[in-house]
Amino acid sequence: MSFQRTQTDSTDTDRSGTRVQFDDSDTRRDEMHDSLEAWVEQFAELSNEARASTELQKWLDVQSRFHDYSYRNTLLIKHQYPEATKVAGYNTWQNEFDRHVTEGESAIWIWAPIIAKRCPDCGNSQSYHSSSDCEYDETPPEEWDKGLVGFKPVPVFDVSQTEGEPLPELDTAARGDGDELLDALLSAAPELGVRVNLVSPGDWVHGAAAGVCTERSTYDCSLLIEVREDDNAAQVASVLAHEYAHALLHFDVDEDEREKREVEAESTAYVVSQYFGLDASRSALYVAAWDGEPAEAIQERLERIVATAREIIDAVERD
Repeated sequence: MSFQRTQTDSTDTDRSGTRVQFDDSDTRRDEMHDSLEAWVEQFAELSNEARASTELQKWLDVQSRFHDYSYRNTLLIKHQYPEATKVAGYNTWQNEFDRHVTEGESAIWIWAPIIAKRCPDCGNSQSYHSSSDCEYDETPPEEWDKGLVGFKPVPVFDVSQTEGEPLPELDTAARGDGDELLDALLSAAPELGVRVNLVSPGDWVHGAAAGVCTERSTYDCSLLIEVREDDNAAQVASVLAHEYAHALLHFDVDEDEREKREVEAESTAYVVSQYFGLDASRSALYVAAWDGEPAEAIQERLERIVATAREIIDAVERD
């Protein structure tokens, strides 16, 4: 694997101390694939828990700014431009935001879906279908429905790499208020299939826990979440996001897997809190429970974190 690299003062770099760039168009696709596999392998092999927790938090920071991106794309952004906050293509910056990429800036390469007419049987585009062993011929290619047939590398640039008109303010900034976010999270409960009770400290029976996800209703299969009330609404909101993640991730899994998914729940709460402007810096991202897991299992956990955080964020924003 022959990366093109640029020196940087950032601490978020690959093992050689330099950021990764994918400048060679002939090898870019393979290098992006190989890089993603290597980064997940490296994370799975980390024996130092503190370092593994730090690496996880760095990725979560990027994921919280790009919650609707796949973990693959946020990993790519993390290793190319970890401080990125808003990315778009060259023409999008120019045509939609009246901003221009600063001369000399290097692109951030991510994967974009390829949508084309595809075979109803093998799922390939017409060009790949014609060279495959698939014998489907019930309908002609021009009548096939469009769908995802693959991914291609596309260049994007962060707003910090551009100059021009100021960006419009985003509505999500208002969610940084703990009271408002707590209200929004509570309103999202039915859509997430849970019931929520805020319990006064005097009536709390769950010891030192700040929140619990308990029984499943026989009436509508919803889960009951109980959260201890606190004067700090932001803290209650963060606990509620964590319990939502528990409900969505692992209520019915066995005990061994439940411990491993605790990290997923805290990671999900971290992404949700960061996205809505709450300080999640004190989150306990202890990854010891993942120790010894293969890269494929780590990939599945990253995918679950992304999907669960997206579900909670989307439910709040639809409310």
